[in-house]
Amino acid sequence: MNTKTQRLTLTALLLPLAAACGTEKTGSASVADPPPLTGVHWNVDSVTVDGTTQDAPTGAHVTVTADGTAEGNFGCNGFSAPAELDGDRLTLGDATRTDMACEAMDFEERLATALASGALTTALDGDRLTLTTASGDTVALTKEPPAELYGTKWTVTALGATAPDGTSSSLPDAAAPHLTFDEQAGTVSGNLGCNQVNAEATAGDGTLTLGVAATTRMMCDASLMDTEKSLLRLFDSTVDYRLDHRTLTLTSENGETVTAVAEQ
Repeated sequence: MNTKTQRLTLTALLLPLAAACGTEKTGSASVADPPPLTGVHWNVDSVTVDGTTQDAPTGAHVTVTADGTAEGNFGCNGFSAPAELDGDRLTLGDATRTDMACEAMDFEERLATALASGALTTALDGDRLTLTTASGDTVALTKEPPAELYGTKWTVTALGATAPDGTSSSLPDAAAPHLTFDEQAGTVSGNLGCNQVNAEATAGDGTLTLGVAATTRMMCDASLMDTEKSLLRLFDSTVDYRLDHRTLTLTSENGETVTAVAEQ
């Protein structure tokens, strides 16, 4: 997977730290109690630049962990960087960033630019966080609870190539595939990009056994049918699954991956 580096400096993400924790350096030899806002999944709601607000695509988020790492997603590409917290200042080192092109690139560049613009001031109001740049641009974020595997509408956002290539591709603009798992019924249902689908589904220890897919019989645009064919390869097999807060990753027996996010 191609990556590029970008230095991001976030300032004052943790307004209450000065009173709660004093000066703290995350990732150093001596680490105090984790500050209140580390380990929190901050969902990006919008970015306002020069007075124009642009809503965030599904999946844009920022998380700072207590062990000195910042990670998240700009709206299309994921990023990760070392993080050092000193009082009310958080500095991110050189970030690795995936290099996938998709429809959300305009928003992604706005968000990445805002986060990299220097000192950001923070206003925290309950579960809402606002970052303001020196020029007055803002990033609005909301604390997001983790999603459950069952009962959540999982919107598919990317398909991964077979290892060792490891690259990912976004979906066609018109595609909106999604899956929902029902624990009581032991089923999965949803849409594959064109046709509706239903199948048996049983979760094990990090695995999902999916039965034979029963689908409707519509024909759609070729790009949608290609997406559907890729998703159909998950069925009638056992796939690995990983649930990371509000992101679900399914990995087939041959290493192909499907990434989905919980619907807002």
